[in-house]
Amino acid sequence: MRTSSRTGGPGRARRRPALAATALMACAALIAGCSGDSGSDGSGDAAAGDGQITLRIGTFGSFGYDNTNGAKLYAEYEKLHPNIKIVESNVADGQKYWDTLKLRLSRNSGLADIQAIEVGYIAEATGPTMGGKWVDLSKTGGADLSAYLDWKVKQATTPGGQVIALGTDIGPMAICYNKDLFAKAKLPTERDKVAQLWAGDWSKFVAAGKTYQANAPAGTSFHDSASGLFNAVLSSQPQQYANDKGELDWENSPGVKTAWNLAVDAAQSGITAKLRQFDEKGTWNAGFKNSKFATVACPSWMTGIIKDQAGPDNQGKWDIAAPPVAGNWGGSFLAVPKSGKHAEEAAKLAAWLTAPEQHAKVFGVNGNIPSTKDTLNSDAVQNAKIPYFGETPVGKIYSAAAAGITPAPVSRHDGQVKTFLTDNGILDIEQRGTAPDEAWNNVKKLIEDKIVQ
Repeated sequence: MRTSSRTGGPGRARRRPALAATALMACAALIAGCSGDSGSDGSGDAAAGDGQITLRIGTFGSFGYDNTNGAKLYAEYEKLHPNIKIVESNVADGQKYWDTLKLRLSRNSGLADIQAIEVGYIAEATGPTMGGKWVDLSKTGGADLSAYLDWKVKQATTPGGQVIALGTDIGPMAICYNKDLFAKAKLPTERDKVAQLWAGDWSKFVAAGKTYQANAPAGTSFHDSASGLFNAVLSSQPQQYANDKGELDWENSPGVKTAWNLAVDAAQSGITAKLRQFDEKGTWNAGFKNSKFATVACPSWMTGIIKDQAGPDNQGKWDIAAPPVAGNWGGSFLAVPKSGKHAEEAAKLAAWLTAPEQHAKVFGVNGNIPSTKDTLNSDAVQNAKIPYFGETPVGKIYSAAAAGITPAPVSRHDGQVKTFLTDNGILDIEQRGTAPDEAWNNVKKLIEDKIVQ
């Protein structure tokens, strides 16, 4: 996903906006009910009387498993296992999802049988507070860990060697752009020529935005969000929020400073639509449908979001170009809480959903780049095209980007810091005109107040 955001994400996105006003509000939308029941399904067990087991899965963003817009994996698994019924609870807001999940974990109550975890929080999930609350999927469920990218398995492994989650997707970067808007702004529309506008340098991307804005169709902006640009730029940096030891060191990070400065330039230059990605009012989603912006930083899981939100009227109008610099934004995992009533069955489902065969199916429908080695190199991915994007060689674009990924070190606070920098820093500059130095100091104070290392 997405990551996600699908953080990240993607994710799924996989966005991580500001903390919810109350955990109870998030709880209702998050994971299969928030009753005081210590069971995983939160609603009484469908197994009573008829032998059927209900497995609940909590997700955020767009994982591509569902039976409506996804690869219909739930229906396939239920057909293979007639005693299993799968219920997914999905929210768009990745930060709210994570905050509520932490609360549920602390109480061992109200949890889904399977919980998605975005990469920005995986270090916290494997840490001393939470690491012991998950089923060890190296011993339960039958997953073949050798099938996954080695670094993906490592991210989900506790210091004691337990593998607490299985990789769903990764988030290799590209730029998605609206060909119609580019043509109206007198910019090239062929993807190779578009990529040349910003090849090798994110500052060229901002410069292209200023060129676009000089001839922009009325009511449109070059880019959706300065915060989205920040996340994209940072995804390509070798040092992000943590130092090489995995310790939080955001304030001294060259990557954070580079991403911050470019996002500030974009915000103050007026080339963004000043939108908050994944906002609960749906304004950002509507921007796709109404063609309010010409580009969006596009990790692989974002293609599913564009397809869903831009809708059928815009099919064929979006294309995908290589990013200025390769990077990885987002990617997620599936984990099984120990407190669940059906932990063994949930572990088997998690292993099946993240197996290479299912990764290929999800990619074919949703564009999520798989985290299993053979699937990345398979014909199904290499030759893939997503119908919504026409003849765009989506598989080749993203698999090539994935080959260049060298994951940056992560700390257990990355997700929180990202939220503060984007929602309490860059968004204030973009939407409220806050001076950059003031916004930076506000973020610094928040981190000092809210994060205990």
